[in-house]
Amino acid sequence: MAIEVITREDLNEFRTLLLSDLNAIFNSKPQQQKQWLKSSEVRKLLNISPGTLQNLRVNGTITYTKVGGILYYASSDLEKVLEINKVEATPNLFNRK
Repeated sequence: MAIEVITREDLNEFRTLLLSDLNAIFNSKPQQQKQWLKSSEVRKLLNISPGTLQNLRVNGTITYTKVGGILYYASSDLEKVLEINKVEATPNLFNRK
């Protein structure tokens, strides 16, 4: 049975390779987000029912495009709606700054 000795140089080389791999992963572009989502995708994304999605359409909260019988929602519009309706956290015992 052969015994392999790991030296400091081996560890430094491993660290360098690991850091370069991690940098490559973190600096890579995120996956392309879909520009248009169907109703089922929006419901899954927001975890809402079909009735709630319909209410959001009817009251003008969420814009949509209808092509034939299919409703499409722009992902950028959904992000805007979420950002506009964001509620800031109030400081408490756990998140004081």
